[in-house]
Amino acid sequence: MAVIQSIRNRYGKIAGGVIGVALISFIISDARNGSFGRLFGNSTNVMTVNGTKIDAKEYQQRVKEYETLTQIYSSRGPLDDAARAQISEQVLQSIAFETVAEEICDKMGIIVSEQEKKDMIYGPNAHQLIRQFSFQGQQIFNNPETKQFDPARVKGIEDQLTKDPKQDPGGQIMEGFRAVKSYVLRMARIDKLNTMMSAGAYAPMYTAKRSVMDNMQKASIRFVKVPFATIPDDQVKVSDDDIKAYMQKHKAMFETEQASRAIEYVSFDVIPSSADSARTLGALEEMKAEFASTKDDKTFVGSKTEDNNPYNGAYVSSKNFGSRYADTIMKQATGSVFGPYFDNGAYHISKMIDRKSLPDSVKFRQIVVFITDGKNTAMTDSAAKIKIDSIANALKAGASFDTLFARYNPQNAQQNPKGEIPVTLQAMPQLQEQLNKEFTDFIYEGHAGEKKIIKINNEKTNGYQAYHYVDIIEQTGMGPVAQIATITKSLYPSDSTSDAIFARANEFASKSTDAAAFDATAKKMGVDKRVGDNLRESSFTIQGLGPARDVVKWAYNHKVGEVAKDPFRLSDQRYVVAKLVSINEKGLAPVTAMNRPMFEQRIRDEKKADMIAAKYKGAALEAIATGVGATVAQSDSVILGGAMLPGLGYEPKVVGYTFSPSLQPNTVSPGIKGQGGVYFISLISKGTVPAPDAMQQQMMLMQARQQEEYQLRGFLGQMLQPMMIRKAEIKYNIDNF
Repeated sequence: MAVIQSIRNRYGKIAGGVIGVALISFIISDARNGSFGRLFGNSTNVMTVNGTKIDAKEYQQRVKEYETLTQIYSSRGPLDDAARAQISEQVLQSIAFETVAEEICDKMGIIVSEQEKKDMIYGPNAHQLIRQFSFQGQQIFNNPETKQFDPARVKGIEDQLTKDPKQDPGGQIMEGFRAVKSYVLRMARIDKLNTMMSAGAYAPMYTAKRSVMDNMQKASIRFVKVPFATIPDDQVKVSDDDIKAYMQKHKAMFETEQASRAIEYVSFDVIPSSADSARTLGALEEMKAEFASTKDDKTFVGSKTEDNNPYNGAYVSSKNFGSRYADTIMKQATGSVFGPYFDNGAYHISKMIDRKSLPDSVKFRQIVVFITDGKNTAMTDSAAKIKIDSIANALKAGASFDTLFARYNPQNAQQNPKGEIPVTLQAMPQLQEQLNKEFTDFIYEGHAGEKKIIKINNEKTNGYQAYHYVDIIEQTGMGPVAQIATITKSLYPSDSTSDAIFARANEFASKSTDAAAFDATAKKMGVDKRVGDNLRESSFTIQGLGPARDVVKWAYNHKVGEVAKDPFRLSDQRYVVAKLVSINEKGLAPVTAMNRPMFEQRIRDEKKADMIAAKYKGAALEAIATGVGATVAQSDSVILGGAMLPGLGYEPKVVGYTFSPSLQPNTVSPGIKGQGGVYFISLISKGTVPAPDAMQQQMMLMQARQQEEYQLRGFLGQMLQPMMIRKAEIKYNIDNF
């Protein structure tokens, strides 16, 4: 004890001091990164829109909301990295638009009352997203009997799940509903703004008259097209001054409204080696004998396969088995195992379980007498049996099926008056799971016109019990089918393969100390350089690479010519080494090695057009055609109201010159630069088609005006968001998202 006390006396103050310093350091570190970050100059904002700061936490909540909405209202299945990257980028644009739109709504006095908000969620005319809200493919706010939206169910289910969360395992239903509610209410004012803008679309009558008159102007021409390719590229030089002059002349085409970056990169893809293939094949070979001898194929396959859809007992034909080896597998003896074989990116072995002849599709009808739905008892088993027997006897005596169906199953009859149910062979496992094997055996293996009473007692569907009177109407597509159990093993790279590819990427990065070394190393190691262009601060993906946010962030923190010191690992598929090749600020785009070829081609085509026009100036069409080895063609359907020419495509300049007063009949026009060449045209005739009567003219005017307003509304709907974002002052803090 004396020794311990001595240590306390001697080192107690030192220990206390160390602990105190550690606590202060921890608090400061937390403050810098947490809610007190602003006191130390650190910002947690991801962006500012017209001075409004968007916090990283709000941004992440919005991303999560959009991911939830995407999963509810799309059929794309689980979100992968590419989908999440797309959503993350989309959310930035949506936040910017909503921020600007809210400012406009404030200025215009657009409001949404509390009653409107309530009606949008709980009213009979609720927002479409509320009406379509679904969980696991079922629209839970629809009345089970009428299958129509029931507003009372919205509040009822919400209250029920709030009071008893156990009914919502994992809270998935309420999480999704809260996301939908949040989005609907947040967008309420903006939806009003969109509606107001769309309703304001107006096309004056004079534009409709002009459109109708233009469409009545028709001409016939003869023409020759001289392709640009008749002049070799090496005969047309393009200088830097030419490019500058072209850009100044077409400034609107090349002005950028956001800064961007461009990179060159090399990619080292992580792909399986031959050793990995051998390992996967060996694993399947080892289990073939056990697979062939097992009696419990469903359990065996479930424990061995990597397929998301293991064996379920379905019968398949060769056309829907989904393998190029289907015909060979269908011929295997019962109990035999075929493979291993490579198909659809993985290795497989398939066992023939059973084969028979079954229809590809069946149509049947049924009348159901319920005993219990698992919760509520409708009647006793004996009473239900008496009733179903009386129904069968009545039908046998000539009673109308439709009449009895409407009497005993009125809810189903409302939606399906004849009670006819079509099913495919692929639905057999699901039907057997929901009902029973006797039911599926009957409808698929019976014959058209056959009828049977089947009792369903299924504990898998909450103890559902009922008697079904089943009548097979028709069976089609009768043919050979088989039960085939398949074990799948994905072909993926081993750790050693991945390590070897990483080592190669790391070697490239270590040798690429600057831009010149990057180019030299790429050539020496035999790897292709690729281009990533137009990378904006808000970009989460790079064309050709997919999700690559870290590469974008790197590009905005380095100088032109710099090379990434370490390879970027993008998901588990590749390693990337990048070089920054250009920084493009807002304004007129600079000329770079990547966009220069585009400028040169455009300028070269313009120079060629001038050369061709000068060469054939004043020549007859036949002489021009002879000079280029072409023929004089003719078009008799040139319409002033359209830029498309039969056989020529989109050539608005040719159409415009055709109706120019300066082009007289039987003269040859100057060279007209078009798509891919220069046109020389000669007018045969032009005039106006016979005018319709007054009533038809009025109808044409109204249709033209409606069409213009429809197009204008569509344009406003498509362009409102990008136009608002374009006018906004947006600053990104790329390190915070």
